[in-house]
Order: sequence, then structure tokens, then C-alpha cells
Amino acid sequence: MASIQRRAWTDQEGKQRTSYRAQIRRRGFPPVTATFERKTDADKWARETEADMSRRRYFPQHEAERHTLAELVDRQLEAVKIDRPHDYDRQRVILGWWKEKLGAYTLATLTPDLIGRHRDQLQSKEGLSPGTVNRYLSALSKAFTNAVKEWHWLPNNPLARVSKKPEPRGIVRYLSDDERAALLDACRKSEYKPLYLIVLFAITTGVRRGELLGLRWQDIDLERRVAVLHNAKNGDRRSVPIVPEGAELLREHGKVRRLDNDQVFASDGDDPVWFDKFWYAALKAAKIKDFRFHDLRHTAASYLAMSGATTAEIAAVLGHRTLQMVKRYAHLPDQHTGAVVERMTRKYFG
Repeated sequence: MASIQRRAWTDQEGKQRTSYRAQIRRRGFPPVTATFERKTDADKWARETEADMSRRRYFPQHEAERHTLAELVDRQLEAVKIDRPHDYDRQRVILGWWKEKLGAYTLATLTPDLIGRHRDQLQSKEGLSPGTVNRYLSALSKAFTNAVKEWHWLPNNPLARVSKKPEPRGIVRYLSDDERAALLDACRKSEYKPLYLIVLFAITTGVRRGELLGLRWQDIDLERRVAVLHNAKNGDRRSVPIVPEGAELLREHGKVRRLDNDQVFASDGDDPVWFDKFWYAALKAAKIKDFRFHDLRHTAASYLAMSGATTAEIAAVLGHRTLQMVKRYAHLPDQHTGAVVERMTRKYFG
């Protein structure tokens, strides 16, 4: 049952003040109190809180006041290391930024307004693109979701009320023939020897960066020339073919393996962005601008489309559950679409 106590006192200016302290003690729940200026507000809070307790929807606020964002980030990274080890380095950079800026705040004080202001700093001060800003928000939102559903540190996710930045649609970027030749040549000359194999693998299979860097040797079947992706973005497991050149390079690459790490492309040391410096150096050597590693996936899909693959076939290779994502490749030149029709005409109409 709730009890409400009236308290009257005189403030520093000599004015009479009144407050009402509501307290609820109920078996199975910690004692909770709240103070209000009006008795009607105290009565309303007591009724709603007791109703939430009866419906098992009450959340003890002291958990949100006890844990900080720094603790949330540390626990989230522990979960990522177990569930998505291939994504750990990237998440450590992203969540580390939030920890640096807001780590001292308790979860109860992290309002949507506070998070939104730091979201804007990512673009205005850090110079990140809207898409990258949204990746930072998504990583933090996933941590808060775990805090709500798994760890019961919060009643709800404050990111649900923080808007993402609008992203321009733009044209899908893929490598021209000259760019592809220049990039592969630069990768062959890279001081990181597996870079050529990684880029070749990405272009010929369309796998995502996280899927590729998360590959383990037990996922590779060189006899059948197949790689099994267990950490696909949509949660599915799928197999992708390995081209003959890629299979031969994997055999050579596998002759020297690290004993403490079974990843095909293991990082060297503790640098969370170890791969980026070699990738960007190759782009610079090839004189390719405005190109991301993820655009290798677009390149693979574009090459498939220009080779006459159907939308369903492209979706199967890329691992898309729906065909909607594949429609972005409708920008391909008319001559490629015409070639598909010409082949059909020759086959069925002579």
C-alpha cells in the first residue's frame, strides 16, 4: 500500500512551502519513494506505480541510476566479442566514442535530447557522413536494447526517440574496368600480402566486410571451393562459391597460420582499424576516389546484373531476404539490358 506524508517548511526567503512524499512498500519489490509539490500528483504517481507492479510492468529506477554508459559499453563489447567477434574491432571504435563523450553519465540521465546533441556533433565536429552517423546511433541503440531486454537496467530505449540523419540515395558506386585493374594491381603490391585475396574475394562473392573478416578456416572447403558464412547480417547462414584463383591463393595463404587465432584474415596486434590503413593506401595508389570497401559488394552485384543474372539470382548471391534491395542496380547502362533481351530473342525467335 502507498502512504503519502505531508511536509511543510519555510524556505530561505521566508515563504511557506509544502511537499508530499509518496512511498510504496510491496512484497517482491524494493521500497520506492517520490516527492511532489501537489498531493494530486503524489496520488496519481502512487496509483500508476502500484498498477504497474500488479501488471509486472514496474521497473526499479535505481538500476538505471546505478549503471553508467561506460559500464553499458563495456558489457556490450563483451557480448560482441562472444556473438560477433568479427565485428568487435569496429564496435570498439564506435562505442568507444560514446564512452568517451558520455561515459560518466548514469543511464537514468541519458535523455534523447542529450544523445541527439552528441549525434549532431558527429557530423558537425567529427565530419562524419549522415550514413556513418546513423551507424554510430545503431551501435548505441543495440547496446541499450540489450540493457532493456537482457540485463534489465532500463525500462525503455532512449534511442527510440532519437531521429536518424537522412541519407542521400545517390547512385550505386562500382568499379569500372580500368579502376578494377588498377585497384587489384595496387593490392598485389601492398605490404599486407592478403589484401589482394580479400579484395578479389569481395568482388567475386559480394560478401560484406564483417562477413569476410569473420571467416574462419573451418568455414572454408577448398575441395568444393565453397565458403560458409555463419555471421551474415540478416542472421542467416549461407554459402558462397570461391573462384579458382581465390581457392589457389587461399591454399597458399593457409600454409602460414597463427596458432592463437583461427580466423582466415586475423588482425595483427591490437589496432582496431588494422585493415583500413592498407585498404586506403591501395585506393590512393590506384587513384580511386569516393569509394568504400562496401562498394566492392555493389561492384559484385553490378557485374552480376551486367552479366545477365536475374534479380532473384543476385539476391541469392548477396544474401538478401527480399528483392527490394536488389532494385538499386536498375541504374545499369541500357546496352547491358539490351544484351539480355537480344540473347532471349536469339534463343526463342531465331
